[in-house]
Amino acid sequence: MNIYVGNLSYKATEEELRSVFGKYGNVTDVRVIRDRATGRPRGFAFVTMETREQGEEAIKNLNGQDIMGRPVKLNEARQREEKNFKRR
Repeated sequence: MNIYVGNLSYKATEEELRSVFGKYGNVTDVRVIRDRATGRPRGFAFVTMETREQGEEAIKNLNGQDIMGRPVKLNEARQREEKNFKRR
């Protein structure tokens, strides 16, 4: 299950998120999203848990909780929409 983590501290690292979410199951991937131009964190991340049950447990227990000084907003990540660009 892929989880969107919003309102994330700009200081949060992938290792710290792996540790926090790891209390609720096996974390298979963590991606802190960064600005392409500056390389600075954008304040959100995606955490992938091995099973839906583990993801739901993490969301239930961590949503609104303080991680590194900020109350995070968690929900199941939506699939990214395909963008169709028409060229003229």
